[in-house]
Amino acid sequence: MGGARTALFNWLYARRHGGAFILRIEDTDVERSSAEMIDGILDGLRWLGLDWDEGPEVGGPHGPYFQSERLDRYRQAVGRLVAEGRAYYCYCTPERLRREREFAEQRGEAWQYDRTCLTLSPERIAELEGGGARRAVRFKVPLAQTAFDDQVHGRIEFDASHVEDFVVLRSDLHPTYHLSVVVDDVDMGITHVIRGDDHISNTPKHLLLFEAFGAEPPVFAHVPLILGADKKRLSKRHGATSVTEYRQQGYLPGAMVNFLALLGWSPGDDSELMPVGELVVRFSLDGISGGNAVFDTTKLDWMNGQYIATLPVEALTAAVDPLLAAADLAPTAEMIAPDTSTGGPWLHRLLNLLRPRAKRLTDFVELARPFLVETVEYEAEAVVKHLSSPDIGDHVATLAAALGTLEPFDEAQVEAMVRATASARGIKAGALIHATRVAVTGRTTSPGIFEVLVLLGKTRSVARLERLVGFLGRRT
Repeated sequence: MGGARTALFNWLYARRHGGAFILRIEDTDVERSSAEMIDGILDGLRWLGLDWDEGPEVGGPHGPYFQSERLDRYRQAVGRLVAEGRAYYCYCTPERLRREREFAEQRGEAWQYDRTCLTLSPERIAELEGGGARRAVRFKVPLAQTAFDDQVHGRIEFDASHVEDFVVLRSDLHPTYHLSVVVDDVDMGITHVIRGDDHISNTPKHLLLFEAFGAEPPVFAHVPLILGADKKRLSKRHGATSVTEYRQQGYLPGAMVNFLALLGWSPGDDSELMPVGELVVRFSLDGISGGNAVFDTTKLDWMNGQYIATLPVEALTAAVDPLLAAADLAPTAEMIAPDTSTGGPWLHRLLNLLRPRAKRLTDFVELARPFLVETVEYEAEAVVKHLSSPDIGDHVATLAAALGTLEPFDEAQVEAMVRATASARGIKAGALIHATRVAVTGRTTSPGIFEVLVLLGKTRSVARLERLVGFLGRRT
């Protein structure tokens, strides 16, 4: 989700200023990269509606856009650094480096590479090369102040003495992140980079590399990290972390974009519900806060519910249909009987009835279940709470008979009949209404009971009332 939010900020900025949003796949770390992970990135961005102007499947003048296909370019750039004396070969083994780091930690010191390989004699280098020693390449950090104007945090300065000679090419000839992103930024003409605050410490290294290559660095904007409710960095322990997981949980892309945009950015007023077009017009780096943002699932659920409430019913049906089918709850012709066919497509009417109660698309599965099954199960709580009166079975039987003769079977007529029956039986209308709700839905809560009865239709409603009468008789 952090990557998606960062991509969104870049996309909004590019669209706001008529720029180009470039998607680059940083897959040089073989152990952490896979086709499945890459597909997840592309699918997630597509679902969010973040189209890219250059990148995989789109192409562009600065390709290839997979770093794994640019290895020769990185090695060429490293060769230039070495030739110009800005980088040097390092023959230190991982074991030595680990041992030195542990010694420093035992002394309570921060460890930095000690430049052992910078001062190796030609004879020692020849000996190491002759013995087939593996070598990495380290950038030679100059002793100087490094500073840049961050578009979120303002002026940031670093003392280069605190930056070690960092590796730019590993011994397996794969570039490090620092080298590959800088080379790509230069080659691809990147003018602005918006990334997470955790990259601030990387920026001085990148600025030194831009300088070494004689290139103008891009404008940097480091955005706050996303935290969980416990104020710790968002991770799997907080629940779903990938875009595709939230899609599967029933969130709408428009709601997710709106929610992500407000994680660390503000339009400057109290606006919360903003479609993507409005976000593009209003987005600016000035609105990004310096503090970390909290991923509030409750807020996301509320926002998603607001988007569900305004989604055209045709689009809502298209989104919910597969979920109902997967739960074996697709409506049948028998459910959509002639006496329920008025007022537009039956499934449209059902979803419109249920949508005020739905926060996620997946909520519709359980909300719609009483309407899409042949027989409802009575919740134990509902039976205890609303069916304890000894005469309730007789009252429900009387209502079933009355509704069976009712014409037309619409909300006004149904409500009038329910209330008239309750009055004639000498009970409160609420008692009969609650019992009726249990009869037709099996639950203590539902949408308006008169709307529910009409949507179920006369035949199914009466049958469910009569079934409850039988259930009460057997219980007695």
